[in-house]
Amino acid sequence: MTQPAPPNRFVALLSRAGLDWFLLALLGVVALAYWQPGLGSKASPVPWHLITTVGVALVFFFYGLKLNLDKLREGMRNWRLPVVVQLATFGLFPALALLVKPLFGASGEPLWQSIFFLCALPSTVSTSVVMVSIAGGNLPAAIFNASLSSLLGIVLTPLLTSLFLHTGTGGGQLWGLALELLWQVVLPVGAGLALNSYFGALVDRHKAALRYFDQCTILLIVFTAFCESFAEGIFSRFEPADIFKLSLGMMGLYLLAFALIWGLGRALGFSRADNIVAVFCGSKKSLVHGSVMASLLFPGSAATGLILLPLMLYHALQIILASSMAQYLGRQEVARAT
Repeated sequence: MTQPAPPNRFVALLSRAGLDWFLLALLGVVALAYWQPGLGSKASPVPWHLITTVGVALVFFFYGLKLNLDKLREGMRNWRLPVVVQLATFGLFPALALLVKPLFGASGEPLWQSIFFLCALPSTVSTSVVMVSIAGGNLPAAIFNASLSSLLGIVLTPLLTSLFLHTGTGGGQLWGLALELLWQVVLPVGAGLALNSYFGALVDRHKAALRYFDQCTILLIVFTAFCESFAEGIFSRFEPADIFKLSLGMMGLYLLAFALIWGLGRALGFSRADNIVAVFCGSKKSLVHGSVMASLLFPGSAATGLILLPLMLYHALQIILASSMAQYLGRQEVARAT
């Protein structure tokens, strides 16, 4: 009999480190945007805006299809847990961003705005649930809290950014933004929720393909945003050392939030399983929502690439760090059980 080919050791090593094809593809599209910014800028004959707009609406429609109301109700049993998760996501993170604002000064204001935008975003769904599962946490509660965060983010992220940032949607443009959010985000999610009982099982069977669709939509948004930013010279003032320091800052932000949420859960007497939900759902930030919201909240801005830069770094680091932490907690749970 023919023996199966051994797995590629390099690919396995990348997987254990939390690096998958999507993170590498993100680096690839940024490199392509740097090399050929005209491909995805406004000067391109390709209707990128229409393509990404339709893609965004479909992403949120499929997200609504994946929401199961029964699982959400099951996760509501411990009401203190969702309160902690949502306060951490939409309260703790923005507060930390506001605390460090004086360190940036006037010249660093655009970078601070991009960090605040990151802090105003909701949690991820799939990544949070997967990490909670690996760590041995309360899975139904994870599904509920991550899904609730994503739904609240549709309203709270624009609200927080409009309160503290110059989004380019002031005055008469606010009504236009509300309409954009309504038909491009809220209505697709609502339509998906309404059809969940009919097509939810079908979506579950094809969730891997839908995940690829989500990721490809994000790649398109990131590509066009960085093309426009490179074309306008937004990153010309940044050195590699600046990107390295920003990466260290994003790592510190994740670790600090993780420690504060874990300590709060312990102080409130959460079970180990619930505290795992609190830290993994409360410390994540969604690249899906961030990419979409950036295109809506900063319309026509060449600085959208800069807005997404801290989020991309945080996204990569949160997967790597959370993977390591989840595996450590999972091993602890196995040791406790034996």
